Amino acid sequence: MESVRFLKVRFDLIDLETACDLIAGRAREMAPFSYVATPNAQCIVRFNGGKAPAADAAWNDAWLSTNDSGPAELLARVLFGLELGRVTGADLTAALLARRIPATTPITILGGTEEMERRLRERYGLTTIRRMDPAMGLLNNPAEIERSARFIIDNPAPYIFLVVGTPQAEIVAQRVVQLGGGKGVGLCVGSSLNFLTGLAGRAPEWSRKLGLEWLYRLAASPRTHARRVFVQSAPLIWYALRARLRGQPT
Repeated sequence: MESVRFLKVRFDLIDLETACDLIAGRAREMAPFSYVATPNAQCIVRFNGGKAPAADAAWNDAWLSTNDSGPAELLARVLFGLELGRVTGADLTAALLARRIPATTPITILGGTEEMERRLRERYGLTTIRRMDPAMGLLNNPAEIERSARFIIDNPAPYIFLVVGTPQAEIVAQRVVQLGGGKGVGLCVGSSLNFLTGLAGRAPEWSRKLGLEWLYRLAASPRTHARRVFVQSAPLIWYALRARLRGQPT
């Protein structure tokens, strides 16, 4: 599989259907646990800030890594002629549940709520869901990371959704790999299950196609998203321009 690095982060050059095929194939085999990362603009900024080496290693160790950022896709193309493509966690989850995961397939979920679980059962007819909701502050709680990893190992399933945010999800997934004994494919896919169950509203399709989902969310809820856009994600532009001045996208 071809991949590139953009601003230190690995992106596998793969489209949505191919990604689903690969994941579904590995899930059917119940192969040793591996995980999928979907880095967004915040991930790239965090990676380049050099303040979270544990998160950096967890993203690097993912079996599959796809781009979840419209701005990153645009900057890579305009400044370096790189085509990262875009396979978002939300699109990946929606496609898998709609076309690849039969109702009788067991799934394991780390995170979410009882209401989310209820709606998943109702909407997709899922019959076997095992779910754990970790304690708050997972990122800075090694004992809870360990407990979460053990839960995944003790509850193997073809598909394991880690919806505890990034980089917590990737760090837990990496720990599962390190401990050994896990089975199935881990999907570090952010808020995707909340979108699919209607617990969170997703931006309209036109904004997603244009890579402007962030702008729609900012306009719709400026107080909620201002920090995410201007503090946690906007430095992506600076990192990309700095890389362009150096003539090196990595």
